[in-house]
Amino acid sequence: MQDERVNKVAYLKNADGQRIAYRYTPGLAPTVVFLSGFRSDMAGNKSRHLAATCAALGHGYLCLDYRGHGQSEGDFEAACVTDWLSDAWAVIEHAVEGAIVLVGSSMGGWIGLRVAQLLQQARPGMLKGFVGIAAAPDFTQSYLPARLGAELVATAMRDGVVYIDSKYGDGPYPITRKLLQDGRKNTVLDKPLSLNCPVRLLHGELDPDVPWQRSQQLLAHMDCQDASLSIIKDGDHRLSEPLHLRDLDQVVIALLGAPP
Repeated sequence: MQDERVNKVAYLKNADGQRIAYRYTPGLAPTVVFLSGFRSDMAGNKSRHLAATCAALGHGYLCLDYRGHGQSEGDFEAACVTDWLSDAWAVIEHAVEGAIVLVGSSMGGWIGLRVAQLLQQARPGMLKGFVGIAAAPDFTQSYLPARLGAELVATAMRDGVVYIDSKYGDGPYPITRKLLQDGRKNTVLDKPLSLNCPVRLLHGELDPDVPWQRSQQLLAHMDCQDASLSIIKDGDHRLSEPLHLRDLDQVVIALLGAPP
């Protein structure tokens, strides 16, 4: 019965009338909310693994596909961080009433930090923990332009989009002018960042996409009384291997207050 509930997809219309796909399994609080990365979705290994972990513990679990991702409607190339943040916030407000633990992977770590800021303003005390997996805050303003190089950045700004190869076999990634411009509206590392919940950052030592030093920078920047960073030796960007998922379980279970 739990597996059927975990796998059931529901839809919520966002502010632009697009159907946003999400999965919600009710259970004990805190509910774990998983936010996936750029071009990823809720069918990924980490999302499915966390769903199973929460089901086994009896805790609630929520994940979603931002517009233009997975089973949600919308054009990926027409969207940006502000849109994906809006989708995440709408689904969380719609589906969850009690306490939550946010888990954000890569770009989802950036969106998760923005969600955390919104929660602390709108629903104080609701956020009980934040987990960043190779978190990529402000990536549109920092290492993405460096990775593209000046020529491709200029082409994106002139033509509206450029395409870069993906090492994960899911086709070229579109990098749009809108994405690069909109990122400036959501930066978190150029202004005070205070989190009043435990923060646990996980990052692969061999991450080729987001340097582990980015999580080190995030840890040093944030104002948080209970924050730590674990560097996973030989870990890649996705941290989806069984050993890495066990590391994730340990962190999430501790934040839930559940026995290991």
